[in-house]
Amino acid sequence: MSDTPAPQSTRLSILLPFAVVTLIWGSTWLVIRDQLAVVPPGWSVTYRFIVGGLGMTGWALVRRDSWRIGGEGALFAVAIGLLQFCANFNFVYQAERFITSGLVAVVFALLLVPNALLARIFLGQRMGGQLLAGSAVAMAGVVLLFVHEVRSDPSGGHTILAGLGFTLSAILAASSANVLQATETAKRFPMAPTLAVAMFAGAALDAALAWTMSGPPRFDPRPSYLAGILYLGLFASALAFPLYYRVLRVIGPAKAAYSSVIVPVIAMLLSTLFEGYRWSLLAGAGGALAGVGLVIALRARRPNR
Repeated sequence: MSDTPAPQSTRLSILLPFAVVTLIWGSTWLVIRDQLAVVPPGWSVTYRFIVGGLGMTGWALVRRDSWRIGGEGALFAVAIGLLQFCANFNFVYQAERFITSGLVAVVFALLLVPNALLARIFLGQRMGGQLLAGSAVAMAGVVLLFVHEVRSDPSGGHTILAGLGFTLSAILAASSANVLQATETAKRFPMAPTLAVAMFAGAALDAALAWTMSGPPRFDPRPSYLAGILYLGLFASALAFPLYYRVLRVIGPAKAAYSSVIVPVIAMLLSTLFEGYRWSLLAGAGGALAGVGLVIALRARRPNR
């Protein structure tokens, strides 16, 4: 019997928040679809992170966290706001103008690749053999899901390329923010106040971009739109991002990125329940491979640097 401790990624303290984040983010695609109607995407993103920033502020006050993050902390928060809460989400919403949300979700699973590469370059974190094997299995599943979504996407070739370009830009922005969150610099600042500042900074940048591209603010009075903004701001942002970043700091950006591999599978399952989505053999095989790859990768021990 081996005395080697199990990897931290198999502990309940990691698996539980990982599962919560994945389930929440898997459900956001249904909500975001309802946001793409009356209100320009940039304004919907702005409202989301105003709500998210308020939620993080409330949580920081309840915890009585210190707000003394200093100039370095403020710059760090603005960088996260720019990369994660402005560039990432605006690129995602723009991508959905050209391709289906399902295809965007599937392509976003590629977040695993830049997360692993940037973590190796800037954090010195290597991918061991088991993590590489899990990644290969998961990526095979992603390829099958991608083929399925492309076949069912009504967009033309050039339209798909534009959507893929925006999605890849979103992935690079999100990956850069993820690696920043895994640095020793990030760990010096209290999570809730720093993320509150980051979300408000992101919202301000989103508003400036939205006004430039779409004109003055617009709002949709439908109850479902308001409920969607509250869900995306409080649950998908104020709750999910702190949980995700804490997991990321423990198991590293590469393993944490597996949430993006499972998210499209969750999105498809929810679409089956609420939208009548029908699974094909390709989609089923892709979802199964993604799940197997996740299990293999999370059981991998982190190799020495």
